[in-house]
Parts: sequence; structure tokens; C-alpha cells
Amino acid sequence: MVVGFIIAAYLGINKLVTKQGALAAFHTLKTTIGGAILLGLEILVAADLVRTVTSKPSLEDAFILGLIVVIRTILSMSIQIEIEGVLPWKRALLTSGASVIAHQINEDGSRKEKNKSSKVGR
Repeated sequence: MVVGFIIAAYLGINKLVTKQGALAAFHTLKTTIGGAILLGLEILVAADLVRTVTSKPSLEDAFILGLIVVIRTILSMSIQIEIEGVLPWKRALLTSGASVIAHQINEDGSRKEKNKSSKVGR
């Protein structure tokens, strides 16, 4: 998650420096931080599953794991709704936290390539 926050800060500042506007910087920052949190939640759920399976199994551990998964799923859904502005079951494609971050990085890279080609043409 920390790396995701650093990437988000870089992309947001980059939008401000290139004078794309504060609104574009805010949208990039919000989307990238949300994606980093989503990715972190997915990793933490996987880590809890591995920890529960590899430890001495008990009914109490299974109940706690189920509760953790439900809470993290609700958090993930609410973050996705905030990022995309649409309910998850109304989306055409599922979006994971990693794909949100990758999209922002690709968008930033394609913008840089566009700027390079416009400078060469001058």
C-alpha cells in the first residue's frame, strides 16, 4: 500500500506540474490511492487465508476469518463504488486494485509519449 501511495503522489503531482489542472490531479490521486487500498485489501485477505489454513484449524479461527473476509469485502465494494461511481454489479468488467493502478500508470506513460512526439514535431 505504501508503494501505491507513493505512485499516487507522483502521478498527482505530475498532473499538477504539467498544468492539466487540479481536478485531473485530484481524480488521478483518488483513483490511484483507491486502487492501492483495494490491492492491499486483496493481499491481506489472501494472507489471512494462508495463515488460517497453515495454522491449527479451529472453528473459532474459521469464524474470525469469515468475519474478516466479510468486512474487507464490504470495504472493497465501497472503495470501488467511490472510485468508479457505479455499483460493482452494474459494471461490464471487474476491476481489481492492481488494474486500477496499472491504468493510471499507462495513462501517465501514454501522455508522456504524446508530449515527446509533439515536441519532436515542432
